[in-house]
Amino acid sequence: MKAIVLERYGRPEDLKLVDRPEPKVAPGEVLVRVMAAGVNPVDWKLGEGRLDPIMETHFPLIPGWDVAGVVERVGYDVGEFEPGDEVFGYIRKDHVQLGAYAELVSAHVRMLARKPASLTWEQAAGVPLAGLTAHQAIRRVGVRAGETVLVHAAAGGVGSLGVQIAVALGARVIGTASERNHDFLRGLGAEPVAYGDGLVDRIRAAAPDGVDAALDFVGDGAVEISQQVLKRRDRVASIADREAKEKGGHYVWVRPDSAGLAELAALADDGKLTVHVDRVFPLAEAAEAWRLSRAGHTRGKLVLSVGGR
Repeated sequence: MKAIVLERYGRPEDLKLVDRPEPKVAPGEVLVRVMAAGVNPVDWKLGEGRLDPIMETHFPLIPGWDVAGVVERVGYDVGEFEPGDEVFGYIRKDHVQLGAYAELVSAHVRMLARKPASLTWEQAAGVPLAGLTAHQAIRRVGVRAGETVLVHAAAGGVGSLGVQIAVALGARVIGTASERNHDFLRGLGAEPVAYGDGLVDRIRAAAPDGVDAALDFVGDGAVEISQQVLKRRDRVASIADREAKEKGGHYVWVRPDSAGLAELAALADDGKLTVHVDRVFPLAEAAEAWRLSRAGHTRGKLVLSVGGR
């Protein structure tokens, strides 16, 4: 099979398209023919070795944790899926080596759900990691209908999905973003405010009585900013500030969750969740996708197109 690999930790230019053996399919797993693979900042951060202190990584490394594709084969004791089923998932295994930047990837059934029928392959591949991240952060702070939720970096891959999930729950959403993304956020159901100097004052003007919960998808002091406008200082969840717990909030590291994926798929098929795909790259141009992701100005998701039907 064709796959993108790193022979050692490195930069985008070190990614190579090569032939690799097909992955084995263990009991409880399925083999997925990849139609599209999502690109996330954690992919290039892993490739640069930033996660080496906490994750077992083996080379040659095929990056990528987001996948949308078709079940090719099932392993022993799999009753959840059959060959031909369309699935999507967040494939994070116990050690990192055989990821989704490939024509085939194996995955345990607990990491997969049926693909939303309403989304394209590319859109579906943009959901799992970012969607589950937002979903789990929202659950951590207990967002409920009628509450006001502050979402930092609301136009990004995680933030744009977080906005839609919170809106679907019946919350009022205030989202921080650059002014060029304000119309985009309004289209998702959020009330935009510009980030930068004076942000706290702008949030207070939008929510004079304070906000009920906050989601930090950017870092850069967003936890502290949130706690200045929150009714309760502990109702902030961050995916970017590892000291969030020590500051009185919550730090969230996304976990694979088949049930959560199924909930996201249902929201999509009910017309309550869509995915803005900023750019689609062929598999061979994964390095360019990493460069764009590293620049940090993407609206929505970056995706690799792998298969075709």
